[in-house]
Amino acid sequence: MVFTPVQTRRTFEEAVEQIAEKIKLGELRVGDRLPSERALAEQMQISRPTLREAVKVLADSGLIEVRRGSGGGMFIATELVPPELLHRRDMRIGEVAQVLEARRLLEPRVAQLAAMRAGDDDFHAMERSIEDMRVLVGGGPLTGGGREDRFLQLDVQFHLGMARATGNDMLLTLVRQLYRELEIARDMAMHHELVPDWTIDVHLRTLAALRSGDLAHVDQVMDEHLAQLERTWEQETGRALVRPTPEFLAPLAARRGV
Repeated sequence: MVFTPVQTRRTFEEAVEQIAEKIKLGELRVGDRLPSERALAEQMQISRPTLREAVKVLADSGLIEVRRGSGGGMFIATELVPPELLHRRDMRIGEVAQVLEARRLLEPRVAQLAAMRAGDDDFHAMERSIEDMRVLVGGGPLTGGGREDRFLQLDVQFHLGMARATGNDMLLTLVRQLYRELEIARDMAMHHELVPDWTIDVHLRTLAALRSGDLAHVDQVMDEHLAQLERTWEQETGRALVRPTPEFLAPLAARRGV
């Protein structure tokens, strides 16, 4: 696991956020061991005392466990990330619409590329995210105890797994940024009663389409996949999303009868 230099004055807070976000996005899982204190401080380019303060916050929140002695170190203890550990900037309604539109243009193509390049490990990772969703929903309503946040986290992990399957790090970075920005719109969607069951179903169908390698079918399922959040956002905000078809997509739109 590679961490990046902390480059702002908020060195302490940013170090906490960087580790917490990797847990939230599924890049770090329960039982994973973080680099040593020296190595982690060097990667983030911060002092070891600053890193120790960040580790203390993460340990106090229950996210990591610090073990002493032989075989000790810093280990991920839970994947339930307290929202207060992640900095959220306010997003204007118009910005959410732009993010939804960017997702509409990017993610169907990401899915098609994943269908061409994904291996067994990629499919297994996406399958595990869906199964964890199913277990979570089977435990009762997604209210209280961070269950909503965990469900959303698993949803994000599926989509990042799909992006990772493309083998293109730039696409993975773009999809990760999209889902950071989409958090407000996704929170709205969770208030819709049928979203959890529908989400599991559409992820299963998306995974089946990826396995099939049928690019037209992948595009069809992704259209449905993305439209649900778009419609929910329109209902919650009372605003319509304007999605003009770019010229470079006109041939595809014509084939689909749009």
